[in-house]
Order: sequence, then C-alpha cells, then structure tokens
Amino acid sequence: MKRSDFGDDFTWGVASAAFQIEGAPSADGKAPSIWDELTRTGKIAGEGGDQGIDFYNRYPEDIEMIKDLGFGANRISLSWPRLMGTGRERLNPKGADFYDRVIDATLEAGMEPWVTVHHWDIPLALWQEGGWTRRGIVEDFARFAEVCAERFGDRVKKWMVFNEPASVAGHLVLGLYGRKGLHPNTTLRSVHHINLACAEAGRRMRAALPEDAEIGTTNVMSVAYPYEPTDERTARRKRAIEALAIDMHLDPAGGLGYPFEANRLLNLMKRHIEDGDLESARFEYDFMGVQCYGPLVALRKLPVVGAVPTMTVPGAEARVSSAIGIPQDADALLWTFRKYANHPVAKRMVVTEGGFGGQDRLEPDGRVRDDIRIWVYRRNLEAVLAAKAEGINVDGYFAWSYADNVEWVLGRSPRFGIVYTDYDNDYRRIPKDSAKWFQRLLTTDAGVD
Repeated sequence: MKRSDFGDDFTWGVASAAFQIEGAPSADGKAPSIWDELTRTGKIAGEGGDQGIDFYNRYPEDIEMIKDLGFGANRISLSWPRLMGTGRERLNPKGADFYDRVIDATLEAGMEPWVTVHHWDIPLALWQEGGWTRRGIVEDFARFAEVCAERFGDRVKKWMVFNEPASVAGHLVLGLYGRKGLHPNTTLRSVHHINLACAEAGRRMRAALPEDAEIGTTNVMSVAYPYEPTDERTARRKRAIEALAIDMHLDPAGGLGYPFEANRLLNLMKRHIEDGDLESARFEYDFMGVQCYGPLVALRKLPVVGAVPTMTVPGAEARVSSAIGIPQDADALLWTFRKYANHPVAKRMVVTEGGFGGQDRLEPDGRVRDDIRIWVYRRNLEAVLAAKAEGINVDGYFAWSYADNVEWVLGRSPRFGIVYTDYDNDYRRIPKDSAKWFQRLLTTDAGVD
C-alpha cells in the first residue's frame, strides 16, 4: 500500500476532542461541561478527566509530532464552555486566544486545521436547564456555531458541525449523564432538537464564513450484519436497526424526513415535530464525516423495541474485537460507503474517525507493539481504496486518535492512540509501531505491508 494509491487530493489527518485531551478544566475562565461534572462526581473511570493529556499546555509539541508523522490535517474540537462559559455568555477572550494559538500552530506546521464545533462537552449550565431536551437549545447552539465561524473562519476552511449525534442519544438512553431510566420519548425529542440545531448552525456558519469554506458534520455510520440479507424478515430487522441507529440522524438534513416506516419506535418522534420543522432540519452539507468502528452486528428482536444489535458477527475477522467489545470487520466500512454513496448528505464522504482501542503496553525496550491496530488501519484503508475503485467519493481518512487520551466514561483505558501517553512519566508521548507505520506510508515511497 502506498500513499499515491489514494490520489494527490486525499486528506490524511488525525482527530481528537477537547475534553479528551485538553485538561485545564477551569483555566482562563473556562466553565464546567457535563463531562467535567461527571469527572467531579466520580463517573469517569480511574483518573484523567481533569488532566486529559495536558494538550492545553503541550499543544506545540503535539502539533510538531503530528507533522513529523506525515499527516497533513489536524482535527480538533472547540470547547463550548471554554469559549462561552455557561453557554450564552460573550466570547471568552482567553479561551478564544487558546484556539487561535492552536490553529495558528497547525497552519505554521504546514497542516490544515479541521474543526468540530461540538464534540459532546455541552456547558453544565445548559445541561441543567434541560440540555438537548429543551427546544431553546437550538438557538443556543446555532449562536455558538456562528460565533466560532466569525472568530476562526479567516483561517479554518474545513468545519464539522457536530460529532456523532447517535452517541449523544446513546448516552441519554444509558443514563451516562446521570438521568437514569429516560423514556425513549425523551431521547427522541433530543435527537430532533439536535437535527434542528445542526441545520440552523450550518446556515449561520455558511453566512458567516468565506465562500471557500466547507461545512460538514460527522455521524456514526455503519450497516447491520448480515450485509446482504437473504430473506425478507432479516431485511426488515436490518432496516429497523439501521433506521434507529443511523438514518434518523442523517435523513432529515437530506430532506427525507424521518424513517417512520422502518421502526415503529420512531413514531414517538412525531409529537415533537412542529409545523415547518422538517424543512428547517434540511441542510446541504459539503461533506459527511463517516465514523465506523465496526458493524452494527447481528440482529435479534425484542418486544416493543423491535430489532436490536448483538455483539456477534460470524467469520474470521469477528474473532478480533476492540477492548470495548466492538467486532472488527472492514467489510462493514465498505458496505457503509456503498449504502450511503447516493444519500443526499453523503455524496462526498471523509472518514473523520477510524481506529482501534486496545490495552497497549510500553515494553522494556521502549516500544509499543500494536500489530492489531496496524492490521485494522490497513484493512480500513483497503476498504477506502475498494470504494474509490467503485467510483464512490471518499477523499480523506483521519486516525483516531493521535495519542492515548481520556476515553470518556472509560477513563484512560482503552487506548486508541497511535502514540502512547506515558501517564506515569510526565505524560511522555511515545510513538507506537502504528505511528511508525503511518510515518512510512505518508513520508516515503516504499509503501507499507
């Protein structure tokens, strides 16, 4: 495999999120996010929620390291409470200055900044008012996105509005934010408000940004196993779970409404749709960020809910699972490209996250051997090449993540980085074998096995 196989216009990058790397939870006027509150109340496993990996202070060396590995783009996210405190305040100048420095350092390193407006760290104050269940959050979020575009749009040309709405819905269902036993109706109301908020944010950003800026977003995008069902019953179940897990987050922006016919649980959404909402939820993205860590896997049926996924996939690759139990099967990514290639919002796709969570160890010889991660990356990049050969428009891949960091509620484990973070020794960054693999791929003509 060679870099040239992907074409000169293919974007190679790494990705990260503010809460997971920055630390400095109260520095320079930052207010708490919901994730800071989960850290304070002990809901984050182990240590690390407060510290991240100290990117707030160490960003210059991290950006230089990313550059040296051969990547041409650095995807970051903007912390809403670092920039606007409780969510509706005027722009915090010190918070904005921090992101100015990060963006400028990225550009000075010869890399392109790709910026996610929101990666889950909603201000705690807004969450306590109801968070995404409150319809007023649409205006709050749109205003935040507009302010970000106005401040950083002179240098940032690639934008993503929201990271993985499906994951936020999952947090609500599982009660990770402390509200146990939420009715599905509450989660679906939040999903609808997120869809409205993203579309309105996109419109305001487009009005504020230069003409050469591109606005995308990111979504969990996958397909349920089996990829090609052979009977109608399995096909219906497959459609039902894909509608609930994926399509209800994509279809409204494409002017398709909600896939009510595919999953009866979605009928609860209808009580939250006001006149004009389906039109307001439409937005023409310039690209769609695909984030597929594995298949939605096999299906079984439960009362009321209908089809649900199980963590089982037949076949050889299914014997490999990440440390959080996600079966690895690159065919899922290829079938995802195929399914959504003609979707109104996904005619151009970028893999804005891809990677593998493992239990990596620093060995006595100073190496971190992560052969499985290399295998996963190679298989996923082969899926990208196969899609491109079929004429599907995929023009970028971002490794998640550039370094081990705080994996949300799971804390410091599992490790997703291509660079090892040595938490016991001043957060040293040690490139793993996978980082060296990428470096060979991106900086030499020799190719990689």
